[in-house]
Amino acid sequence: MSRSGPQYALLAGSGFHAFAEDAVSHEVSTRYGDPSSAVRELSYGDHTVYLIARHGDEIGIPAHRVNYRANMQALKSCGTERVVALNTVGIVSARQYPGQLAVPDQLIDYTHGRDHSIHDGESDSLEHVDFTEPFCPDLRRAILQAADDADVECHDGGVYAVTQGPRLETTAEVNRLERDGADYVGMTAMPEASLARELGMRYACFSLIVNYAAGRGEKAIHEDIEASTMTAKMQAMKVLREFFQQQS
Repeated sequence: MSRSGPQYALLAGSGFHAFAEDAVSHEVSTRYGDPSSAVRELSYGDHTVYLIARHGDEIGIPAHRVNYRANMQALKSCGTERVVALNTVGIVSARQYPGQLAVPDQLIDYTHGRDHSIHDGESDSLEHVDFTEPFCPDLRRAILQAADDADVECHDGGVYAVTQGPRLETTAEVNRLERDGADYVGMTAMPEASLARELGMRYACFSLIVNYAAGRGEKAIHEDIEASTMTAKMQAMKVLREFFQQQS
């Protein structure tokens, strides 16, 4: 399929494991190893959009074991210029509720032990990338505009706290995240965001709010997630259709 405009890709989280089961697949290997899944091709009108299932096709790869460098390098090697990262998050602040969508504008990284950079002294030369704005402002605005045009409520901004996983947080840890200024908590925005910056790709998170963080809700967390994920997913799919329709 011919391409017009920049090449887009999606990184799909656990709420989208069956997103592209029947799509054309390409097995891609990188100097960092194999990505979490094959690179699949989705069709949105005249656009071919690449997709990687972040946690693998069987959703068996926990956040701290994802080969983020391989995923991002695989997309880069396919010509990707802009990445929309779909992920599920919990609410730390009280301004949102499960089932809604958000496009964060900042992050705090609490992860450890992950391969955070291509600049490791072995495979690439050293560069200290500017990370003042971890998410591409233009890409964020485009997602928010698509949400508005699709008549889907989507929260603009907020701080994404990236925790290590795979366990969920304690109430005391969530209290600390709130004191630090976090609005959402998830496990996958880092090092995806910084690797995208190092590789010269624009990157933004499109977050599905699926639960209240520990100590914030009245339901058990997994009950919250089960009740809210499908609602948020259907809204996100509507926004994505509008988003790619608007791209040239």
